Amino acid sequence: MAFDPRPGERINLFSLVTYLPEPLAGFIDHLRQELVPGCNLRAHVTHLVPRPLRDPDAANGHIRATLRRTQPFEIHLGDVDIFTISSVVYVAMTRGFQEMRSTHEALNAGQAAFDEPYPYHPHVTLAQQISPAQVPGVFEHAHYRWAEFAHRRAFLVDRAVFVQATNLNTWIDLEEHPLGG
Repeated sequence: MAFDPRPGERINLFSLVTYLPEPLAGFIDHLRQELVPGCNLRAHVTHLVPRPLRDPDAANGHIRATLRRTQPFEIHLGDVDIFTISSVVYVAMTRGFQEMRSTHEALNAGQAAFDEPYPYHPHVTLAQQISPAQVPGVFEHAHYRWAEFAHRRAFLVDRAVFVQATNLNTWIDLEEHPLGG
């Protein structure tokens, strides 16, 4: 018999993200709502994809130590693209991709290690959990709207937030970690 946690209860699913700054965050958040009504996730880049952890405190300790040794870096965003295998529409990176990969490799170890279902490919998600039939229309709308964004498409990754999921598909911020200590 499966255990059904009470509404809003935390579950054993953790991630590490960097939230996008304004005005980029507000635009992406609004666009995500247009593309997938009801999406309430904050605009972010993911350092560690959601994963169960045996010892979240030890994993967080590993994350803290690793990020102290990681220097801040910039991410520049490019065009809208699609992960066809998972029907995810996203904004690609033109700068910061290798830094994200290197950081991920260092973080995805020890108590925070997880055998991820897909190769790590940093990006900013615009739409997910849509059917393959929806992808062309969502992609076209996202591409058109992204072209309208008139501000700088870059931001500094100087902190990351360790987060935990709830059974309501929301995330709770547990601890913010500065990069470079």
